Amino acid sequence: MRFPKLPNPGLDDRIPSHQELERMEKEESGDRPKWDNKTQYMLTCVGFCVGLGNVWRFPYLCQSHGGGAFMIPFLILLVLEGIPLLHLEFAIGQRLRKGSVGVWTAINPYLTGVGVASLSVSFLVGMYYNTIIAWVMWYFFNSFQNPLPWSQCPVDDNLTGLVSECARSSPVDYFWYRDTLNTSASIGDSGGLQWWMVLCLLCAWLVLYVCCLRGIETTGKAVYITSTLPYVVLTIFLIRGLTLKGSLDGIKFLFTPDVNELMNPSTWLDAGAQVFYSFSLAFGGLISFSSYKLSAVKIIQGLNLKTCDLQTFLSQGVEGTGLAFIVFTEAITKMPISPLWSILFLHHALLSGLSTMFGSIEGVVVPLQDLNHFPKRWPKEAITGIVCLVSFIVALIFAQSSGNYWLALFDSFAGSIPLLVIAFCDDGVCCLHLRDRQV
Repeated sequence: MRFPKLPNPGLDDRIPSHQELERMEKEESGDRPKWDNKTQYMLTCVGFCVGLGNVWRFPYLCQSHGGGAFMIPFLILLVLEGIPLLHLEFAIGQRLRKGSVGVWTAINPYLTGVGVASLSVSFLVGMYYNTIIAWVMWYFFNSFQNPLPWSQCPVDDNLTGLVSECARSSPVDYFWYRDTLNTSASIGDSGGLQWWMVLCLLCAWLVLYVCCLRGIETTGKAVYITSTLPYVVLTIFLIRGLTLKGSLDGIKFLFTPDVNELMNPSTWLDAGAQVFYSFSLAFGGLISFSSYKLSAVKIIQGLNLKTCDLQTFLSQGVEGTGLAFIVFTEAITKMPISPLWSILFLHHALLSGLSTMFGSIEGVVVPLQDLNHFPKRWPKEAITGIVCLVSFIVALIFAQSSGNYWLALFDSFAGSIPLLVIAFCDDGVCCLHLRDRQV
C-alpha cells in the first residue's frame, strides 16, 4: 500500500542519506570519546535502566494492582512500547553520535524541543533521585552501630522514659519522619534547612561528580562495581527472604492475577509509565551512552526484567521512600546481625542510585554541549561541575523540613506524564519519517 505524497518538501536535504551518515560518523569518531569495551557499555546501560526506578516503584505497583494482574499489562506494554523504544534510542544514538538534543535536531530542527524536554526531565528527576541517595547515605552512616537507631525508641531529655512521639508510633517511623526528615506539618511550613541532610546531599553530589568527572572515562570504570554488586546483594536477600516464614505465600500472591484489576484503566496507565522508568526511556541518557558506541547490545531488556522480578520477590506493600526507609528497615531489625543486613541493603540502594544518576547526568551534559551554550574550549569536567553545582543548590529544597512533600510532587509530576509525551513524540516522528521514505 502506497501513501499519498505528504507536503514535506526538502526531506532529502534535511535527513542525511546512509552514505552521508557513514561519512559524518567517521569524521566525528576521531575526537568523540569511546567505550573501552562492550562490557562497559552494557554495564552502564544496565545500571541506568535497573536503578532506582525499579527499587522504588515496581514492587509497590505490582502489589497495589493485584500482584500477577499488574505483570500482564506490564509485559504486554513492555513488548509493544518498551523494547521498540529501547532499540530506537540505541539506534539513533549510535548512528547520529549525538545527545538527545543533537539527534532530534539532526532529523529536523523543529524537533529540537523533544531533546530539550528529555534534558529537562533528566535534570528534574536527577535532582530528587540524588536526594534519595542522600537519604540512603544518612541511613548507611547510622548503620554502623548496634543496636540500630531505628530499632528502639530513644530516651527523652529527662531520662525518665521514652520519647512520647516515638512511643505513640514506632521506632522506625520516628527515625524516618523525625530524626531523618524532621517533617513539618505541611508543605507551606518549610522548617528551614536540616544541616545533616544538607551535608548528606553535598556528599551525594560530590561522589557523583567524582564518578562522572570525565564522562565515560570515569563512569566506565565505576560501573564494574555499581552495576554488578547490587545483583550480588539482591541474590543474598532473595535467599534470605525465601527462608522466612510466609515467603511462599508472598510469591504465590505475586503470580496469582486478580482479573478484575485488568479492567481498571489505572492499572494499564501505571504499567505503561513503569515501563519507561524500568528502561529509563525518554530521559536521553541511553541516547548519550549509545553515541559513544557503534555496535548494538541486545541484553539490556532481559537483565532489566529479571531485576524487576527480584525486587518484587523481596518487597510488598509501600510506595516510594516508604518502601526502603520504613518497610525494609523495619524488616531488617527483625533479622539477626541486623547492622550487617542494613549495610548490605543500603549499599545496594546506594550503588543502584549512582548507576541511575550516571545516565541522568549524561542526559543533561551531552545535550547542553549539543546546544552550544558553553564555549567549545570548556572541558567536560567544567560543564559537569556546573550541572552538579546548580542541581545541588536547587535540590536544597528537599533538605528542608517540607522536603518530603516537595519530593513527592516531583515524583508524581516531573517524570511520568512528560516521559509519556516524549515517547509518543518519538513514535510519531519515526512513523512519519518511515511514511515519507516510502513515497
